[in-house]
Amino acid sequence: MNGVINFYKPPGMTSAQAVAFVKRLTGVKTGHAGTLDPEAAGVLPILLGRATRLCDELMGKPKQYLAELAFGAATDTQDAQGRLVASGDDYPDIDKLRALLPQFVGLVQQLPPQYSALKVKGKTAYKLAREGVEANLKPREVYFESIELIRELPSHGFLLRVRCGKGAYLRTLCHDLGTALGCPAHLRFLLREESGGLRIERAVTPEELLSLHQDDEKTNHSMVLPVGEVLRHLPAFQVPPSLFTPAINGVPLPPEAVDGFSTTKHSRVCLFAGERLIGIYELKEGLLRVQAMFYEPEQPGI
Repeated sequence: MNGVINFYKPPGMTSAQAVAFVKRLTGVKTGHAGTLDPEAAGVLPILLGRATRLCDELMGKPKQYLAELAFGAATDTQDAQGRLVASGDDYPDIDKLRALLPQFVGLVQQLPPQYSALKVKGKTAYKLAREGVEANLKPREVYFESIELIRELPSHGFLLRVRCGKGAYLRTLCHDLGTALGCPAHLRFLLREESGGLRIERAVTPEELLSLHQDDEKTNHSMVLPVGEVLRHLPAFQVPPSLFTPAINGVPLPPEAVDGFSTTKHSRVCLFAGERLIGIYELKEGLLRVQAMFYEPEQPGI
């Protein structure tokens, strides 16, 4: 089984637990594309079989979140589960927050939180934090495509919709907004609405997957998105029959042999043989070279 499950991770489940849950149901190699904090909810792309090779591809796509920003308290984890480290009552109004947000759109420097999955000298930062050791994390450049202020909420909260790139922390965004406005702040709640091109409207819950598995003894294949469907953002081309065997064996291909391919318009593409995806190819040194192979020979009788 190869493909991607648009999994709805509920609060309280870690991303690793989500992967283990799906692996028990499917019995195949399983991974995920982008960690979601344990108390956060929403879309977590679960990768099955050869689709685990999609991790970098999907993680590089924009993500969208619904985030509740809460003023009045800062925590060591920068979210509602952490220990209080600062408090204040100089609460900003909605106009001050709205005026500030454009400064955080685009490329910005962000210092990752101590409680994060980043590794320092082989040890995870959050494990060091739990031991009382401060990891030597450095600011890094992250990208926020848009930050929309939706409305004000009770208890000095504000609801934001955020689109961002890989590596951006919404917890840190809330903390930094508080610092900029002179009132400690943290992330109260987080819902991931989109990740890897997958939307929350079509996500399946653990209960739905379990029900299907119990009914069929196999995870319903309608819940598993084909790799080719997940890669629809890449241009698709057919491999000519004469190059089929070299293609499935990972041999670099001459771009002029692929009908419709343009060396001036295309760089990364999907190559198909009929409806079967062979792989992701990238134009390098004048040849189409395989970046990720997904082709598997058909098994007799299946």
